[in-house]
Amino acid sequence: VDLLRMNCELLATCSALGYLEGDTYHKEIDCLESVKDLIRYLRHEDDTRDVRQQLGAGQIVQNDLLPIIIQHGQDKALFDACIRLMVNLTQPAMLCFGKVPDDPVFRHHFLQVTSHLQAYKEAFASERVFGILSETLYTFLQLDWEQRQEEDNLLIERILLLVRNVLHVPADPSEEKKVDDDASVHDRLLWAIHMSGFDDLVKFLASAQSEQQWSMHVLEIISLMFRDQTPEALVSAGHARSVEEKLRDSQELEALRQREQAAKRSRTLQRGTRHSRFGGSYVVQGLKSIGDRDVIYHRNLHNFKNYSHDTGKEVRRVPKRNRQAKECKDKRRSALNVRLFLREFCVDFLENCYNHLMYLVKESLIREQTQQHDETYYLWALSFFMAFNRGNGFRADLVSETMSIRAFHFIERNITNYYEMMLTDRKEATSWSRRMHLALKAYQELLLTVNEMDRSQDESIRQSSNVIKSNIFYLMEYREIFLTLLRKFDETKQPHSYLKDLVESTHLFLRMLERFCKGRRNLMVQRKRVKRKKSHAEKNQSPPETSPEALEETWKIVEEELRATGFQVSVGISIVPFDATSETPLEEQRTEAMVRVQDALLTRLGPEALGLLRAAREVWPEGDVFGSADVEPEEELELLKQILHANLPRSSPPEPMVEDDDDGAELEEEELESVQVSETEFNFLDFVKRFASPNIVRPYLLLLKSYSKNTPHTNHCITRMLHRLAVDLKMDALLYQLSVFNVFNKILSDPAASAYKELVTFAKYVLNRFFSLAAQNNKAYVELLFWKNVGAVREMTEGYGKEGLVSLFKPTWTEEEEEELRKLYEEHCHSEVPDIVETLLPLLSNSNRTRRQVVTQLVRMGLVDNAKELKKIGTRIVLWTEEQEQELQMLNCTFIDRSRARVVDKLLSMGLVSERRELYKKRSRKAQGKNDSMDRDDEEDGEDESEESEAEEDEEQEKGESQNGIRRSQGMHSTVKRRADVGTMVNALQQEGMSGPLLWLQNCLNKTANDREEDGFSQPVPLVPLTEANEDAMDNKSFQKLLRKLGMRAPANEQESFWRIPAKISVSQLRNAAAALSSREDEPEGGVEQSEPRSPTGELREEQEEEEEVVSGEQRAQALRALLLARKRKHYTTEHSEDDSTAAMDMDTNGDAESDREDTSAPVKRRRKMVLIDEEEDED
Repeated sequence: VDLLRMNCELLATCSALGYLEGDTYHKEIDCLESVKDLIRYLRHEDDTRDVRQQLGAGQIVQNDLLPIIIQHGQDKALFDACIRLMVNLTQPAMLCFGKVPDDPVFRHHFLQVTSHLQAYKEAFASERVFGILSETLYTFLQLDWEQRQEEDNLLIERILLLVRNVLHVPADPSEEKKVDDDASVHDRLLWAIHMSGFDDLVKFLASAQSEQQWSMHVLEIISLMFRDQTPEALVSAGHARSVEEKLRDSQELEALRQREQAAKRSRTLQRGTRHSRFGGSYVVQGLKSIGDRDVIYHRNLHNFKNYSHDTGKEVRRVPKRNRQAKECKDKRRSALNVRLFLREFCVDFLENCYNHLMYLVKESLIREQTQQHDETYYLWALSFFMAFNRGNGFRADLVSETMSIRAFHFIERNITNYYEMMLTDRKEATSWSRRMHLALKAYQELLLTVNEMDRSQDESIRQSSNVIKSNIFYLMEYREIFLTLLRKFDETKQPHSYLKDLVESTHLFLRMLERFCKGRRNLMVQRKRVKRKKSHAEKNQSPPETSPEALEETWKIVEEELRATGFQVSVGISIVPFDATSETPLEEQRTEAMVRVQDALLTRLGPEALGLLRAAREVWPEGDVFGSADVEPEEELELLKQILHANLPRSSPPEPMVEDDDDGAELEEEELESVQVSETEFNFLDFVKRFASPNIVRPYLLLLKSYSKNTPHTNHCITRMLHRLAVDLKMDALLYQLSVFNVFNKILSDPAASAYKELVTFAKYVLNRFFSLAAQNNKAYVELLFWKNVGAVREMTEGYGKEGLVSLFKPTWTEEEEEELRKLYEEHCHSEVPDIVETLLPLLSNSNRTRRQVVTQLVRMGLVDNAKELKKIGTRIVLWTEEQEQELQMLNCTFIDRSRARVVDKLLSMGLVSERRELYKKRSRKAQGKNDSMDRDDEEDGEDESEESEAEEDEEQEKGESQNGIRRSQGMHSTVKRRADVGTMVNALQQEGMSGPLLWLQNCLNKTANDREEDGFSQPVPLVPLTEANEDAMDNKSFQKLLRKLGMRAPANEQESFWRIPAKISVSQLRNAAAALSSREDEPEGGVEQSEPRSPTGELREEQEEEEEVVSGEQRAQALRALLLARKRKHYTTEHSEDDSTAAMDMDTNGDAESDREDTSAPVKRRRKMVLIDEEEDED
């Protein structure tokens, strides 16, 4: 609908309401329907709020709606509709537009809506209007809860919302140019509320137990009623001026008179004895102009003191983000009759309503049953009424609800939240800053009330005050809140009034804390420390070089301890050798784990070293670096001995860091923070020392610049804090700064300096101390240009380069040292050394340089771009002895004819690796992107094809070779023995009543074999137990042992829940495993083949083919095993005979004699228990 047509419809609808004739309003027949039409129009208005603006311009509220509810209030339906319409029309402009628009067009519409709201507010300032609203509300409140209808509750809420909206309308500064004690529109509105008795209804709603649901509406109305008031002005209303007030006013007048006289004398001196047309020209010697010549001055000499080169220049525009935050509007003093009625309201509210209402509001806020930012009304009410209570004859029982530790905690939490939101929500930083100021005022009022309780004549009140102070001084959050707020002060977001309240609150808190500490010798407080620990395993410094004799002595002690404990690890020892969250590569973590084992052995902690070895074995099972899975205790003992005597690679120890060192931030690894809570003895002077920081002195200086506008109490708070720093702590050098001295100069030269005696005395003291120091330190004037921390203050006063001060600063590099480092780096940067920093450290002339300092200096000099380029490379744990190198050479010559594809297949069938990709070449983790992944897939496909072709060639070659009869007979014998082992386990499980789960497992194996035979491909199949008996069996240790014997794979990680049939098991192997689960009670031992349902001849032939395939790769597999176990073996001459017989069953019969002798030198028998499908050996 276009705008013109909408105007016509609105005009017709408004005309159908009725007309006002004199003081009588005549309504039309369709009045009710017209009001509903207007509500409907408002529901469909556009973003410019055109309907609202047109209704406001037509003055529908003043001329139609208010007369209707006054003269036709008995029509309940019409009255209800008019209230609904007025609630919508008086809605704040901020809610209509969401925020103050930035667009000029929408800003114009916003101002238009605001002007209409101000006209509505003036129309509502009538006793007749609020009389009707009060009578209607009183009628509904007289009804019991059971007698009220839902429509009645809605009308009560709408009346409260209407009053809230009208009170919320801001004042028009261009229209209301009234002085104090004159009645404004808001004052007239408050007087109408009072004369109609509406304020009594508000107090009833706040105190009644049955009207709890209106608590937030009541609190909003009360806060808006006292919007322009201050507690001090209301307390003094109706009372004669006190002596203190008269004295304060006289001092202000005296200061103004002195300034006026000084300005008058200055004008008199500037007036010359003759006319100024011949002022003359002067040359100012020593002051250069734009060129090399002196400045020529063309004015009278009496104005020369104000001369500046910047005179006549355009004032530099300050960016908006750097401008100081704007202050809120000033408070004004209302008319006396309004202040008197509000004072009485406050007295009645405190006595009858405050505790009850604040409890309800607090519970609603905690349970989040309120709207967003409603806690600001709670914070305002707390600070306002508690301040009024202090000034109007303090009574602690009237504010007992908000005088608790819970209130301190609630406000402290809100202050923290507001500050965090002020940093994150920068567009609304001003709003968050105002809310933070409200919370600070509430916190300040709590402290003032506690301080007032200390002066009470009642002993119980003083004891309550001591309890509260003990809590807030004990907890670190309350004790250091002002310290944090001063450090985080930002003048671009927080106004000057906030800083004033913050400084005064800090002064009050320190004064209370100092008084509290004086009467107590040992005050214990809570202390929280944020402990930062490295995310990687703790790096120990390399142990000192030990002689072989000392190592042998250490080993004897460790060996005796381990044998005495039966190779058992204590339950209390919990060692985690691997950190998944660390960025340290796995190879480096494995190296560090080995070093930790050696360190534990050197400190003679045998059980801890053994526990760490076993934990590392579980984390890094590949390669048997920490021993195999079924390692014997004696073999673990030998491995520990080798680790003790090995020369392991060690990383350099971590260097101590200075707290403020930011240059090495790139070198710091990820840190985990943990808060440690402890108790410590409190020292007040040590606490004040934490305020000795430039970040805290700057806000005080900013507030001191406006000393002439500050109250005497504010100036006293500033002076007292600076006095604590300069006199009590003897750190007056903190104030040796040019901007501070500039403020001191203004104070001393102020004509009204007599009014600031405290400031003048302190300024003279600091200046005298500075000039005394300047006579001894010729650099003192240069130090004026900089803010100084504690270390710089000590250097300035005690001397530069003093002993004990060097550690406070970062190590410096001379030009000669930098040139030496540059030359050494250029000489070795192209060498292939693994760690260039470790190479440079011994070559430096200064042997005290650490790795961290060298890396930081290289980055600072631009020789390297990033500290990560110099990161230490981890060393693999590969300890090769001469015997192992000879063995590797022999194995290479013996098995050089085996192809890579055949070895990979055999490793997969034996279960030494779970997937083929584990044997691929390792690739860089940084290789990402689509092209890299495509190239990698192509390479893997190529490898698979080459491996398949090689496997086919090997199969053809192996078919032509003759099989050794002895090897075949040994394979047959081992198969029979393995089946006998499975049969024994099956019988044992059947005796335990697990025949059902065994039959289920057999069916799963047969079904999987049939599926793989039909589909032609294999994939892992989970064993999902669907019955309770099967679930219990899967949790049984013996049943799990059988599953491992059959080659089933346990859940690999937390993401898997079921055991799986691996994809690499062939169809024949699955059927053999299923046949092995059949009942064997009637079979003789060793008769495995005859119990199978299939043809014995065919099964034997199939099994022989399988064993031939197993034996064909036996030689290569055994060679790899010997290579992996080589580092754990040692020659034992006394056990050659037993080892020969054991090795004869493991090694190939046609192997090399030297290989046999080398393998049989192992001290412990390592029998390879072959299972039916050549899976991993049993893990006991």
